[in-house]
Amino acid sequence: MIRRATVDDVPAMLELVHELATYEKAAHEVRATEEQLRDVLFGAEPAVFAHVVEHDGEVAGFAVWFLSFSTWRGTHGIYLEDLYVRPEMRGSGYGKALLAELARICAERGYHRLEWSVLDWNEPAIGFYRKLGAEPLDEWTMFRLTDEPLKRLAAHADEPR
Repeated sequence: MIRRATVDDVPAMLELVHELATYEKAAHEVRATEEQLRDVLFGAEPAVFAHVVEHDGEVAGFAVWFLSFSTWRGTHGIYLEDLYVRPEMRGSGYGKALLAELARICAERGYHRLEWSVLDWNEPAIGFYRKLGAEPLDEWTMFRLTDEPLKRLAAHADEPR
């Protein structure tokens, strides 16, 4: 069963975040807490959303997403931050069902994009996405500022221009 996540799903979702980070060889980078997830997903003005898949009453996977925007298309889209299904549940159609639900939301709301990133070494995921008709954007390079570089740049915001 695919459904919107509830506040009661937060502990299971954080467990899945840790599993995903371990799979992606980045467990040391997880800093999220249950309190943070509750706040961003279910606070006064949530800007992040989640769907979960249940198997025998337990959360077996999740999709965490937020709205993006295309100036070229003039519409919102969905950016899929994380898609994860427990390894023992893979091959059951849960990943496809989560993506299909996000595609349904896009179609229903008139959004023109559903996009995400995948690690270049994650061949099983890349193959799965290609089977769905997703195309890699090889000409784009993602950039990220975090931690000290982000703070250094922020310090320049008040400089005269």
